[in-house]
Amino acid sequence: MKKVILSPDVPAPIGPYSQGLLVGDTLYMSGQIALDVSTNKIHKVSIKEETKIVMENLKAVLKEAGLTFDNVVKTTIFLSDMNTFVQVNEVYSSYFTSEFPARATIQATRLPKDANVEISMEAKKF
Repeated sequence: MKKVILSPDVPAPIGPYSQGLLVGDTLYMSGQIALDVSTNKIHKVSIKEETKIVMENLKAVLKEAGLTFDNVVKTTIFLSDMNTFVQVNEVYSSYFTSEFPARATIQATRLPKDANVEISMEAKKF
């Protein structure tokens, strides 16, 4: 059984996809970029602020599914510039308390809406 997860605290998808899809006890979350929920426009002040907005969007999707960052088992981070890795990692790591999830980090030539960072996650109910 699958259930679409749609949080009102996260900008609506900008394409034909769901914010999250709960299949059994696993939540698959689409990549989030730093879209402002009220304007649906990209928010690019600094890479740290952009990453914080991305993580807050992901947090809202997790919450809508009844989960937290403690349930996250895998993340994928896409960066427009690998030179921002340290700053992104600093913000990203502050959302986890221990037992960090598995992760891949990839430099992408271009991200949606010319974002500098996009993060997707998979989480599991324990």
